[in-house]
Amino acid sequence: MEEGLVSVDKFSAGSQAYFLTHLHQDHTRGLASAGGWRHGPLYCSPTTARLLPARFPGIDASFLRPLAPGASASLSLSSPTSDRPLSLRVTAIPALHCPGSLMYLFRGDLGCMLYTGDFRWELGCDRARRAKQVLLDALAGDTVDLLYLDNTYCHPSLNFPPRPVVAEQMVNIIRAHPDHEVIIGVDTLGKEDLLLYISRALQTKIWVWPQRLQTMHLLGIDENRKIFTTQTSLTRIRAVPRYSVTIESLEALNTVCPTIGIMPSGIPWLLKRSEGKAKPKGRSPAKSARCKGRDEGLIEMDYDPLSPPKLFDKNSYTLPYSEHACFSELEDFMQTVRPSTVIGIVSTSFCYVNPRHHFRHLCSDSGVNDDRTPIKNKGRDTDNLTSKRRRNGSVIPEERKVRISSSTLYRSKVKRKRKEGCGARINDTEELIGVA
Repeated sequence: MEEGLVSVDKFSAGSQAYFLTHLHQDHTRGLASAGGWRHGPLYCSPTTARLLPARFPGIDASFLRPLAPGASASLSLSSPTSDRPLSLRVTAIPALHCPGSLMYLFRGDLGCMLYTGDFRWELGCDRARRAKQVLLDALAGDTVDLLYLDNTYCHPSLNFPPRPVVAEQMVNIIRAHPDHEVIIGVDTLGKEDLLLYISRALQTKIWVWPQRLQTMHLLGIDENRKIFTTQTSLTRIRAVPRYSVTIESLEALNTVCPTIGIMPSGIPWLLKRSEGKAKPKGRSPAKSARCKGRDEGLIEMDYDPLSPPKLFDKNSYTLPYSEHACFSELEDFMQTVRPSTVIGIVSTSFCYVNPRHHFRHLCSDSGVNDDRTPIKNKGRDTDNLTSKRRRNGSVIPEERKVRISSSTLYRSKVKRKRKEGCGARINDTEELIGVA
């Protein structure tokens, strides 16, 4: 096995080429190293390349290699141990997770490998259909030997309505509170379509913080400043960093004026240990899904994503507007790709599920562990790409066994008091346990 070839969403010295799927914080660790990025060529989407200098001022732009969705690039690598040349072709596939997000399809001497990063291809969505066709065209009938899959919601109980349906539910909640201020928790990147929909449906401006407004303009959104504003006096609707939407902050705001908070996310907000804690008063019963957590034992998720949005605490709503694929979408993706082997990229979630547990019948490689533990080595930053059986029955030579580095995709943890139903403060502004 060889290291030092290709890294995806992992940025430290030692690889010959680096790939960034998107600009959420848990996928960019290492880019802010002292002196800026100078470890090697960094491939990303043109949108990500446009946003990078604002997020990481020290980055050396000469190392950036923008790769548009559907475009391909050829890489000439060399074996760190034998100096044998290795050829690799990478194709960028739209991930539809947040602006600039990409999947990467690698083909060549490494076999055929697909790294989805975070993605959501909604069933029946035109953009998703086009993205799927880009992938099928790039595969050209080849078989994916190894699929790294966004397994954030890899559980049959986690099926969400389409985002436009949830966006309309959110508009209805806001309309039902005409005398209230409204705060909506969002990330530093993502859910722009949701905010635009709310603004147009209610014919109102939306407040955003200055850095978020800069991101909007870099994305080419609302350059005439007709939709988004940093002046609070112009609107009652504010999009704020998601970590600031807490029960405590809402209680404080309501001492000044009536305020509701809305969190658009697939996260089950109320978690409790299976040993049982009292449920908040006034909350309707919901389905429960028992999942084995890494260090938490059995965790019960009281959440029904198909029911109307529920008030989970006074003045607070959570709606399943997610930018990660839900279970039915993951199943459809697996039926499209039908890889030899699949590995879940989310290995630190509170509710890890090995995708092979549900999708092994869609994989052709039966020589992989089928238990619920991650296939990749725990505590390590690399995933092994072993030789795979090709369509013609041949096997990739032993010398072509390599490692492709990938991030362990750290997901921030919700504070313990939130798990106990006493609060909702979040540790950072990006991916909440990887399940935004």
